[in-house]
Amino acid sequence: MKKVFVLSSLLFIALISGCKTGSKEAVQGPDARIDQLKNEVEANLKDNLLSWWSAKTVDYVNGGFYGRVNSKDSVITDADKGGILNARILWTYSAAYRVTGDTSYLRLATRAKDYNLKYFIDKEYGGAYFSIDSKGQPKVAVKQIYTNAFFIYGFAEYARATGDKEALEAAKAIFELFEKHALDREANGYFEVFSRDWQRIRERMIGESSDKDEKTMNTSLHLMEAYANLYRVWPDPRMEERLKNMVELFLDRIIDKNTYHLINFMDREWNRTSDVDSYGHDIECSWLLHEAASLLGDEELLKKVEETSVKMAETVEEAIQPDGSIYYEKDLASGHINKNRSWWAQVETIVGYFNAWEISGNEKFLDNSINCWSYTRDHFVDNVNGGWFPNVTDDGQVGRGDKAGHWICPYHNGRMCMEIIERVEKLHKQNADK
Repeated sequence: MKKVFVLSSLLFIALISGCKTGSKEAVQGPDARIDQLKNEVEANLKDNLLSWWSAKTVDYVNGGFYGRVNSKDSVITDADKGGILNARILWTYSAAYRVTGDTSYLRLATRAKDYNLKYFIDKEYGGAYFSIDSKGQPKVAVKQIYTNAFFIYGFAEYARATGDKEALEAAKAIFELFEKHALDREANGYFEVFSRDWQRIRERMIGESSDKDEKTMNTSLHLMEAYANLYRVWPDPRMEERLKNMVELFLDRIIDKNTYHLINFMDREWNRTSDVDSYGHDIECSWLLHEAASLLGDEELLKKVEETSVKMAETVEEAIQPDGSIYYEKDLASGHINKNRSWWAQVETIVGYFNAWEISGNEKFLDNSINCWSYTRDHFVDNVNGGWFPNVTDDGQVGRGDKAGHWICPYHNGRMCMEIIERVEKLHKQNADK
């Protein structure tokens, strides 16, 4: 196994040798630079990232995928299986099949779909469990909107890639549960945590620090992306209205109109309850918001979103470092900056600034995208064993953490690679059609 990854690594290094992606001196002109960016991320997607996940995480004993691979590349066979991980695996392999046409990805996407339907979806009350044990029995049976949004996202992507009706119906069923149980009909938005039978409970949400927190930008962001993906395959008028509502909530409530950072936590009436700027979420939102608005066919709304997306990208530049990386977050009360680099924040920076460049034509955004990829390529990719490291310290050392787990999935980095591939191919097609 290691020999395969070493060979892939040598081929990958050969592809990038002779010039750095972020070096304007080495490669002149945006066309050549984006082609090199595409070639590098495509090689990493196929020869490193997905090949590692395919080799390491498929559970041939109990079905589905293993719940954890530690920092030493050892599979923890009895680890619990998280809903977020398995929904994101479903999305990743479905999208990989759609983008590349490689049927080996389709087989793993189908494996994920079938396993998720059999073990994660609650046959009695509907929706997906937060986690199951390694044998497939429910472990944490709460219904978290964040987790279930990714099941919508994954099932919708499988339907998009294959036309599968069962997956589409599964996504629609969770959507209906959201609209029935989670929608706040008085203040708008969605409540976040429910018991197995969909009674609202007040458990702590992801990163929540105050008892006043009832709405979060994080859950709202991923619910919006899930609704956007479902709308692609189910352009129902009600689905359109719900997606537009989410876009407008970000514009009106979740994005700070003065700073263009996201407000991380809010009370039920959308009053701020947090004092943290999360740079990775800011730049991720800038392009996911644009993606959602682009599907709606509302030119006035899209123009407003494009202006907002560019302003958000400009705001996040305060966290971009000379080496191309992005800091994690800032505590506004103390002024303390968390300078660790997380894999997911880096890759969302790559997509977010590429998107800002496409909207504005400002080449500094393309520089930010390419330079961040250069840093990510050089620090996060495991060129010995394959896969990616989850975090890097401020001094450039690999940090602690599993390589696969409840939160460590192939979705952020896999999606970045596929977004760049599709966007560059689309740009070439547009230029050819002129």
